[in-house]
Amino acid sequence: MEYNFKEVEKKWQNRWREQQVYKALIDSSKPKYYVLDMFPYPSGAGLHVGHPLGYIASDIYSRYKRLKGFNVLHPMGYDSFGLPAEQYAIQTGQHPAITTEQNIARYREQLDNIGFSFDWSREVRTSDPSYYKWTQWIFIKLFHSWYNPETNKAETIDSLIEKIKTNKIAIQNTKKWEELSESDQQDILQNYRLAFLSETTVNWCPALGTVLANEEVKDGLSERGGYPVERKLMKQWSLRITAYAQRLLDDLETIDWTESLKEQQRNWIGRSEGAQLEFKVMNSDKSFEVFTTRPDTIFGVSFMTLAPEHALVNEITTAEQKAAVQNYVEEAKNRSDRERMTEVKRISGVFTGAYAEHPFTKKPIPIWIGDYVLAGYGTGAVMAVPGHDERDHAFAKHFALPILQVVEAPAGIDIQEQSFDAKEGKCINSDFLNGLDVRKAIRKAIEEIEKKKIGTGKVNFRLRDAIFGRQRYWGEPIPVYYKDGIPYTVDEKDLPVILPEVDKYLPTEDGEPPLARAKNWKYQNKYDFETTTMPGWAGSSWYFLRYMDANNDKEFASKEALNYWQDVDLYMGGAEHATGHLLYVRFWTKFLYDLGYISIKEPAKKLINQGMIQGFLKK
Repeated sequence: MEYNFKEVEKKWQNRWREQQVYKALIDSSKPKYYVLDMFPYPSGAGLHVGHPLGYIASDIYSRYKRLKGFNVLHPMGYDSFGLPAEQYAIQTGQHPAITTEQNIARYREQLDNIGFSFDWSREVRTSDPSYYKWTQWIFIKLFHSWYNPETNKAETIDSLIEKIKTNKIAIQNTKKWEELSESDQQDILQNYRLAFLSETTVNWCPALGTVLANEEVKDGLSERGGYPVERKLMKQWSLRITAYAQRLLDDLETIDWTESLKEQQRNWIGRSEGAQLEFKVMNSDKSFEVFTTRPDTIFGVSFMTLAPEHALVNEITTAEQKAAVQNYVEEAKNRSDRERMTEVKRISGVFTGAYAEHPFTKKPIPIWIGDYVLAGYGTGAVMAVPGHDERDHAFAKHFALPILQVVEAPAGIDIQEQSFDAKEGKCINSDFLNGLDVRKAIRKAIEEIEKKKIGTGKVNFRLRDAIFGRQRYWGEPIPVYYKDGIPYTVDEKDLPVILPEVDKYLPTEDGEPPLARAKNWKYQNKYDFETTTMPGWAGSSWYFLRYMDANNDKEFASKEALNYWQDVDLYMGGAEHATGHLLYVRFWTKFLYDLGYISIKEPAKKLINQGMIQGFLKK
C-alpha cells in the first residue's frame, strides 16, 4: 500500500494541534526535562539548512524523553528584533513589524510541515511588547544595582549609597553625600551601576547609522552590506559584565559542555595576573599606567606603545611628529579590535617624539603608538620588552629599536633574531632580580613596585564591558528618560516603553538615532526618552526563562514555574555562540540569581553544538 504522507501528516498534525499533546504543564508526578533550541531570527528567506539540522535532533530527543516518562518542555519562539528587517524598512518604507510578521508566518508554516513537537502555547517573540516589557524591566534592575566585591554579588544601589554615607566606600569629594548635588551624586553612581553611560570607543558605521559589535565587522567593513566602519568615541550605554569575570570563569567547571567550548569562553574572559605600574612622561607632568603579566622583565623595556586612541597621544606628541601621528590615528580608526588583534604579521606604528622615564633606572624610553595595542584592553598602553615578547620583537625589528635580554634563553636562541617568551629561566641584566628564576622574580618585582608606590599587583581580564546601545530603530527602547541631562529609569508601572512610530528608519539629519524622529514622544509628556535601542542579544539573553511561564503578565515568570523547570537540561545551539551570546546569557542569569529572582546560577547544564549532533544521537 502506498504511504500517502500528505494526508497522514496533515491528519495527525491536526490531531496533535487540537488535543495540544505537546503542551507542557507543571506536573510534580513526573521528572521534568527541558530541551531548548537556539531560536531563529525570522528572515525573509525562511528556514536555512542549519535550523532543521539542530531542531530535528532536539525533537528526536524530546520524543525519546517523553516516552521514558519525562514531562518535557520543548518550546519555540523568534529572535525577532534585528538589523535585516530594519534595512528592508529603510529600502522599502515598510514597517519592520510587517516584514517580521510575514517572515514568522513563513517560518511557522515550515516548522509545522516538518512536524516538530513544539509547545506552541509558549511561543515568544522578542519584538512583542508583552515580551520586551520584561527585557526593559531587567534593564531597570541592572541600572539600580551595583556589584559588591565584599559579598561578591549584585546588590541594589541603595546598599551602595548607604556605604558611601557611612564612609565605608570613599568618594573623591570633600562633601558629605547629602551635601552633593543630584548631578554629582548621579555621576558617582555611574561608576558603579551595572547598566551605565560612559565614553566608549565603538565601531561606527556611517552608512548603517549605527554602532556594530566586533563580530559584525570584518576587514574594516560591516558584515551586513559591506560598508566602511570607523572607530569613534561615543557616549554609550554599557553593561558591567566585567564585574562577573571571575565568576563566569570559575563556574565553567560546573557546566557539562565540551572542553573546546569552555576554552573559548576562558580565552574570551582572559584572566591574567601581573602588575599595574605608572610611567612618567619626561619633561611633563603627565603619566600613564600599564598592566603587565611579566613585571620580571621590567629592565628589558626598550620602548612604550600606546593605543592610537589613548587619551595622552595628542598631549605628548611633539610638533615634529604631529602630522605623522594624526595620519596614523586616522588610519587606525577604520580597523576593528578583532583585526588589530589577529593580524599579527601586519606591523605599523609611529613615534610620538616623547619619552617615558624608566621607574627604576630613570633612563628615557621612547613612546610609540601602534594599533596592536587596544584602547579598550587593559590600560591602552604596554611596556614593550622585545627580547621576551614575540609581537614586541616584531615591532622592534621592523623599526630598528633596541632588543634587550633580561632572561636567560636556551642554547640556540639568539634574542636579536627571535624572542624568548617562556616564563622560565633566570633573570640577567636586571639589577635586584638577577639570579632569580622567573616565577620568584615576578613576585619580587611586584614587591618592589609596591614598595616604591609606583604600582600594585593586579588581576586583569581581557573581557570588556558590553556596549548596549544601538543607533537603530528595530530594537527594544531603553527605558530611560533625561531630566536636566541626568538619566533616570521610567517607573516600572509605565512599562513597556513602546517603540514609537517614525517617518523614516534612518538617523536624523543631525546624526541622532532614528527614534529621535518620533513626534511628541516624551516621558510624562515632558522628559526626553533615550533614543538608542537595545542590541539584538538583549531579548535573547533570557528567553529560556520566559518559556517557563510565557503568558504571565504580572512577572517575567512565576516562582512556581521557575522552581519547577529550574534550568535547561539540553541546549542545542551553534558553537559560534559560545563566546558572545552564551557569555551574555550567563551574565544575565547570574545577575537575576544574585537578586533572588531565580534559583539557578547557570542557564544550560548541557550544550550540544550542531557539529556534535550525530555522535550525541548515537549514545
